[in-house]
Amino acid sequence: MPTLEDLKRRFTYHAPKENQADRYRTIRVYALEFSKVLDELCPDSRELALALTKLEESVMWANASIARNE
Repeated sequence: MPTLEDLKRRFTYHAPKENQADRYRTIRVYALEFSKVLDELCPDSRELALALTKLEESVMWANASIARNE
């Protein structure tokens, strides 16, 4: 069962502080490069679409880990 503090951390806006915005950008840059590799190497398919969606999710969770835990 999540605690109230956990729920607040999940559902409260976390403004970027210090170098967080730069780190978010770095994660997005690398994800974009990897998405280009996937697009180049994989046939257009449902599986590629899922891989790209999961990459988007990975970026979101990586950025959330920074925002919520620092």
